[in-house]
Amino acid sequence: MSTLYDMTCRTINDQSKSLADFRDKVLLIVNTASQCGFTPHFKGLETLYQTYHSQGLEVLGFPCNQSGKQDPGNNEEILSFCQTNYQVTFPMFAKIDVNGLNAHPLFEHLKSRAPGVLGSEAIKWNFTKFLVDRTGDVRQRFAPTTTPADIEPAIQGLLTSSA
Repeated sequence: MSTLYDMTCRTINDQSKSLADFRDKVLLIVNTASQCGFTPHFKGLETLYQTYHSQGLEVLGFPCNQSGKQDPGNNEEILSFCQTNYQVTFPMFAKIDVNGLNAHPLFEHLKSRAPGVLGSEAIKWNFTKFLVDRTGDVRQRFAPTTTPADIEPAIQGLLTSSA
């Protein structure tokens, strides 16, 4: 696959979704988990989505059960949890792997373009965040400890820059 926009993912409701549908948008792509110490990040992610969606931001959530087995539910349970506890309205996708032999191609793409500390590509934990500009280029990778509010200035910069 040559670009992020060539990929297709399954939504949490088991529909095929082309990432080309998000062309010309700023994307914040996050591997999420419902039973993690960082799970409250859902609130901050939703705040970013509500604040900047009309300006071109899309937050894309990808549940993953690989880090500490902290998202054991099925897609329906995960969606219900996110909507009930954090009023999530941003797009959520089907549970995936982000590391290993079965890692989703999207996360392979993201990791290769924005390595972590010391060049490591592996996702170390839940709520690793990738910021993608309007042209589909991965601009930054943020650690799980980075709150959504801490990412806001970088999002604002990409939203106001011309693509």
